[in-house]
Amino acid sequence: MAVVVDSTLFSLVHDFFKVYLPNQKHSSPHTIRAYQFSLESLFDFVKTKKDISFSEITFEMIDHKMISAFLDWIEDKQGCSISTRNHRLNCIRSFYTYAANMESTAVIHRAEINKVPLKKSSNMDIVEHMSESAVSAILEQPNTATKKGLRDQFLMILLYDTAARIQELLDIRLMDMHFGKNATMTLHGKGSKTRTVPLMEQTVEHFKNYAMVFHQDESIYSMQYLFYVLRNGQKKRMCEDNARRLIKAYGSSTKEICPEVPDNVHPHLFRHSRSMHLYQKGMDLTLLSQWLGHAQIETTLIYAHADTELKRKAIESATDPSSPLKAKLNSERFIVNDEEMLKRLYGLR
Repeated sequence: MAVVVDSTLFSLVHDFFKVYLPNQKHSSPHTIRAYQFSLESLFDFVKTKKDISFSEITFEMIDHKMISAFLDWIEDKQGCSISTRNHRLNCIRSFYTYAANMESTAVIHRAEINKVPLKKSSNMDIVEHMSESAVSAILEQPNTATKKGLRDQFLMILLYDTAARIQELLDIRLMDMHFGKNATMTLHGKGSKTRTVPLMEQTVEHFKNYAMVFHQDESIYSMQYLFYVLRNGQKKRMCEDNARRLIKAYGSSTKEICPEVPDNVHPHLFRHSRSMHLYQKGMDLTLLSQWLGHAQIETTLIYAHADTELKRKAIESATDPSSPLKAKLNSERFIVNDEEMLKRLYGLR
């Protein structure tokens, strides 16, 4: 086993995840996993940039320039949203705050991290999402004659049908699936909050086909993860990176036959796509907010903004430049005003 170069750094990392978060702060497993993923991704990025081994990473290597490059990378290359970028930064900041409180020599490193600001997002940003035809094309890509293809297709179908976050989807156990007159599934979201989402009949049929192959001898009350991989003969929870890789691969192969598919297909794109499709078909924003598990209803407003902006652009592109209506097309008319929307949502209008 390699000996770490910066023992202070790795000792603080260990205590942050093994002592502080679970025992002192009483953070949920989901929260801890989010912090772990953020810090692990940063360390992997530093390792690649510096062309060194994981054990050679030191505090000094992670300055504000490195953090900024990392955040740009997850946004530009990984297809993450600005909110995800800011969430990663906040997770990293939390570790550095803990480190500075526990070790005086880490104070200077926290000051370096604090030089990196959160990125502001325009309310009029278009939410990246796929058309229904693009989603269908991707779902048709897996070869369901194989076990892997059967699993991959069902994973993406369930991801789209429930609009679950990838972590929520991979945390599902068989006992979270409920069948009866109306099939539902329990999702374990952020902050240890659970919510129940309905399942379409077609999704239930896909589940039955999947379960016959992957959970043949297990009951519906089993604690076994719905999606798993075999490691040393043991069924282990599938990791998020595994799911991201397979979804990205299907997106790339589908784009060759369906130009509507975005260049970078990732799990959260299914969540945004399903949400946009439901909103465009008339689902109330309050109901959509509850269904998505948003802590604040204001978060769901991005779909209203995005849909309005898409309609504005469609009207502009459909109007002939020589038409007298062109001069009267004022984009400000189509901007969704947060204050007005909130008044409607809370019943003031």
